[in-house]
Amino acid sequence: MRILHTMLRVKDLEASKKFYTEVLQMRVLREKEYPDGKFTLCFLGYADEAENTVIELTYNWGRSEYDLGDAFGHIALEVDDVYKACEEIKAKGGLVTREAGPMKHGTTVIAFVKDPNGYSIELIGAKV
Repeated sequence: MRILHTMLRVKDLEASKKFYTEVLQMRVLREKEYPDGKFTLCFLGYADEAENTVIELTYNWGRSEYDLGDAFGHIALEVDDVYKACEEIKAKGGLVTREAGPMKHGTTVIAFVKDPNGYSIELIGAKV
């Protein structure tokens, strides 16, 4: 068994795709509209989904708001340099909600950013 994807419901598919592709440098792997169900699915990631876990963005046509609740935590991405990644994300208009620095009670460098829907994404420094 393996994890295939994490699904996020989004209120604006184009804004979400722009964030994940331009700010976080993912690529659209596949996208399909389902007119009978009135929704669109868009899968994004850093590599082919046959070998890697990806993100599924679900856009329900005509739905512009969601209650994120308090059960979901965040998505985590490994980056080579958390400080540099934060600067690049800010330069592209992304929102950094926790600047790069060591995590509490540890030494791992982390940061947090938010996507256009309010989902948190943790950036974790690569172990070298």
